[in-house]
Amino acid sequence: MSAEGAPTDSAVDGRGLAVAVVAASWHQQVMDGLVAGALRRLAQAGVPEPTVIRVPGSFELPVVVGAVAPAHDAVVALGVVIRGGTPHFDYVCSAATTGLAAVAREHGVPVGFGLLTCDDEEQALTRAGLAGSVEDKGAEAAEAAVRTALVLRSLDPPG
Repeated sequence: MSAEGAPTDSAVDGRGLAVAVVAASWHQQVMDGLVAGALRRLAQAGVPEPTVIRVPGSFELPVVVGAVAPAHDAVVALGVVIRGGTPHFDYVCSAATTGLAAVAREHGVPVGFGLLTCDDEEQALTRAGLAGSVEDKGAEAAEAAVRTALVLRSLDPPG
């Protein structure tokens, strides 16, 4: 499992951070799990009311994440792409990944990367943070976004 080697840091304090969650709509069961995990982790970090925006699919994540990034300290991008029998999977995964990285660099705003790229639905369900899932990638993406926002804040002290 990819969770092996995950950091075991203490709880994160994200109070005062403005965070947005941008989530795709395809594969509703998986996406509902990812969103719930992200919101749960943000609440644990003291971010009780993040902005939540749903987009049609994972390909649309970068443009909307880019639109909300300037008004937020961090953005959590959530989506799932499941391999099919055509190259569509490769194009969507590549475009979404490259696009989200570009948004983070362009705006200097952390983007928690919660885009599942799976060979089948079982792999997605295993990572969705649902009852019986082994991993909670929505929560992991939210925590990464908050922790990175705090790192950036520490590099630019007030005054």
